[in-house]
Amino acid sequence: MNALLYLSTVLIWGTTWIALKWQLGDVAIPLSIAYRFLLAALILFVLLAASGRLKIPRGPAAKLIAAQGLCLFCFNFLCFYHASRYIPSGLVAVVFSTATLWNALNARVFLKRRIAPQVLAGGALGLLGMTALFWPQLAGRAADAGTLTGLGLALVGTLCFSIGNLLSSKLQGLGLAPLQTNAWAMLAGAAVLVAGSMAAGLPFTIDTQARYLGALLYLAIPGSVIGFTAYLMLVGRLGPERAAYCTVLFPVVALNVSVWFEGYQWTPPALAGLALVMAGNVLVFRQKPVAPKLART
Repeated sequence: MNALLYLSTVLIWGTTWIALKWQLGDVAIPLSIAYRFLLAALILFVLLAASGRLKIPRGPAAKLIAAQGLCLFCFNFLCFYHASRYIPSGLVAVVFSTATLWNALNARVFLKRRIAPQVLAGGALGLLGMTALFWPQLAGRAADAGTLTGLGLALVGTLCFSIGNLLSSKLQGLGLAPLQTNAWAMLAGAAVLVAGSMAAGLPFTIDTQARYLGALLYLAIPGSVIGFTAYLMLVGRLGPERAAYCTVLFPVVALNVSVWFEGYQWTPPALAGLALVMAGNVLVFRQKPVAPKLART
């Protein structure tokens, strides 16, 4: 079961990035994101109601859930969608995999937690790896501006995701289950996107082409409901540290999908860069072994 859950998470999260890019087109980006999370929230609400676990958040939890919705299901995806206009979706996935390093840095800034030496070493490897990965695009003058824009947007989106993780951790510390908070947070994020689209005068349209609708369903159900549920089950069965190794593997899937659908070409620097990013993530995840205590005699 662990292997099945792990494989499902890696494959689903590794293939959502190309589906995200397939939503770019006639429908405004904020509305595409809103459609995705409105559908995902509706499914989660039905599941929670059917199991008798649907509760309305109140007090400080409601404010935290609203903030989580902005970070996890609004601002970060605005950045990711726009980043996909400039760089291959597989590269966006690689940048997203550095969320572990952002988690450590944000925990230091907001929670005053010490940054372990292996986290700093992993971050250095990750930065070096991303430089190698993006070097083929940066080497051509015509692509410099677009590549840097895409990279910057992907990094800002990953930072928003990391802050959302801290908010989720805070909510779980209050005794609220992630599935419950995610349902309300998805609804909050989608509501902000809809309100912003109305204020900007964006036309509320829907692309009826099979590729767009298929991408929407894939992102809402496997990507936002099934994939996250599988990941949470892994967290419960293996612990958060071992479960989080999914983020080391899904960029490999995403980049190979980019090869097939976006014409991405592997180069020696790109292969070396991917290896360095993965090695950096492994270092960040690795826990320092605890020496066994000797029994007193």
